[in-house]
Amino acid sequence: MASSEENSALFPIFILTIMALPLVPYTILKLCRAASKKTKSIHCPCSVCFHSGKYRKSIFKRISNFSTYSNLMLVLLWVIMAFLVYYIKHISREIQVFEPFSILGLESGASESEIKKAYRKLSILYHPDKNPDPEAHNYFVEFISKAYQALTDPISRENFEKYGHPDGRQGLQMGIALPEFLLNIDGASGGVLLLGIVGVCILLPLLLAVIYLSRSSKYTGNYVMHQTLYAYYHLMKPSLAPSKVVDVFINAAEYREMPVRRSDGEPLQKLFILVRSELNLDLKNIRQEQAKFWKQHPALVKTELMIQAQLTRESATLYSALQKDFRHVLELAPRLLEELMKMAIIPRSPEGHGWLRPAIGVVELSQNIIQAIPLSARKSTGGFTEGIAPFLQLPHFSEAIVKKIARKKVRTFQEFQDMGPQERAELFTQAAGFSASEVQDVEVVLEMMPSITIEITCETEGEEGIQEGDIVTMHAWVTLKRRNGLVGALPHAPYFPFHKEENFWLLLADSTSNNVWMSQKVSFMDEAAAITAASKAIQETKEGSGASLKEISAAVKEAVEKVRNGSRLVMGKFQAPAEGNYNLTSYCLCDSWIGCDKKTSLKFKVLKRSRAGTRSGAMAEEGPAVEDGIEEEDEEEEDGYDDYESEYSEDDEDKQDAKNSGTVSNGRSHRKGSDSSAESSGTDEE
Repeated sequence: MASSEENSALFPIFILTIMALPLVPYTILKLCRAASKKTKSIHCPCSVCFHSGKYRKSIFKRISNFSTYSNLMLVLLWVIMAFLVYYIKHISREIQVFEPFSILGLESGASESEIKKAYRKLSILYHPDKNPDPEAHNYFVEFISKAYQALTDPISRENFEKYGHPDGRQGLQMGIALPEFLLNIDGASGGVLLLGIVGVCILLPLLLAVIYLSRSSKYTGNYVMHQTLYAYYHLMKPSLAPSKVVDVFINAAEYREMPVRRSDGEPLQKLFILVRSELNLDLKNIRQEQAKFWKQHPALVKTELMIQAQLTRESATLYSALQKDFRHVLELAPRLLEELMKMAIIPRSPEGHGWLRPAIGVVELSQNIIQAIPLSARKSTGGFTEGIAPFLQLPHFSEAIVKKIARKKVRTFQEFQDMGPQERAELFTQAAGFSASEVQDVEVVLEMMPSITIEITCETEGEEGIQEGDIVTMHAWVTLKRRNGLVGALPHAPYFPFHKEENFWLLLADSTSNNVWMSQKVSFMDEAAAITAASKAIQETKEGSGASLKEISAAVKEAVEKVRNGSRLVMGKFQAPAEGNYNLTSYCLCDSWIGCDKKTSLKFKVLKRSRAGTRSGAMAEEGPAVEDGIEEEDEEEEDGYDDYESEYSEDDEDKQDAKNSGTVSNGRSHRKGSDSSAESSGTDEE
């Protein structure tokens, strides 16, 4: 075994190795993530976004963004590693290899007389009789005497010259890389070692397990509290009106825990007066409605007023303490809205269908919060059938500007987008009085807005036609195009104080029965992950159909090329319902932009069961759930609630268009989606 001094010297090296093994790869991974996030975070370059300060990289903002617990802990561990490296380098100089010639100050191969002469000189300097210094005594005994003995004894000198050690060939030495005081298991050192073993091997893992279990029991994987999901699940209704979604949204447990201070009373009263028109209060009984509003849970009142302050862009009137609460509410909003969306489309009916109307309402609320536009702006007004909300998300636009544009016979946002740049510039200059820089800002935002194309196919793999009880596979290619050529980019959202990536929800739904058959979240930010997922899905599909290796390779190559050109593959399976014709609609809803959603009509024909085999489950007739929803809607109408019409509300004209549109039996549709009154096209029925 190695000496205790050598073991103590190895202990810092042991600690350095243990720290470096996880720390180095974790640091590299964190740097790679930061680099990839930096490259793909392409934000809007308009002057309004620039002056908002959200993307301004000041030194204080960089320090604030860097000063997270994980980053500070990472820096601290690297500082400790640097100290260990310095310490190891320092002690390596102190621990020298036994070299008798160098100790006596001689060249290798010196004669015996030279050795004796050097020994006598060093004895005068370090001998205890000549030098009373204890360190000189130790040096004389440990080094000078041993070096003289090793070089004057013939056997020791021969061993040193042959094997490099006076004692001859040395065997393998093993040691324990622990400090010397821990190896002395007598007295207090034994207790220290025992406490260290118990603490590191038992108490520390137990403490980490308790912290993890307590946190996991409170939060989901998306860092949303379980109480929030419970509340959202039970408050969600199939006929929930879009403007009523906010009443469900604010019931999150995270918002209920927000403190309500006494000093908040007067500012909240002033804010209430500013946003009162957006609170859906009954003007006929305004006093009773106001009293009822303030009798709610104080945290819910505060949260709803914070949300309305964002929608009406009145956040500048809040004082500093409320500004912090306001930012906290908005910071939690994206992931809470995502969980609320999941609660809307979660399978509820016996057929495994979710609810369409509340799902659309959640997405519309998300759009309005990100763009800071009141929900009332979606109401039809002044000849704008879809409301003025899409226009208000553009820079320098206001309700007065939209009214001026309306005089030039611009009635829909799609008409506005279809105009040429020169024509729009003349419209802005003449009707709105925009300067050249303001016109440029509008054009920049219009170039950033996404345009969606959907190609969707529903079929039973390996079979012709779709029969009741079949497992139907949906293949959908969702393609995103922008006028500036980008695919993944952050939306124009100068009034939302945090970075927000675009997300899309693809829903395959029956608007008549309010059922969502299939749903999936789609993102265009991570191209590498999309390529991997599309390649794997196409390969598995082709292998299942018995395709050759050449055909599989060609299909995978084509899919990769599509992804690189801005497409994403969405696949899912569902069970075919009972025999009949179904008029389905595929919705692609953006959670950040208003007016960029697309929908495609799709006729879905299910044949009577004729193939061998039995259905995997009984399909109940659709009816009771729909009737319940209709009854709830009637009750709301009887209460006199004035709800704005969603842009996806079906009217007689839309239904007539759906009847006249071309579709495909067996659920095939290849077309570009349109706005709220989309027309479908395709081939004839087989």
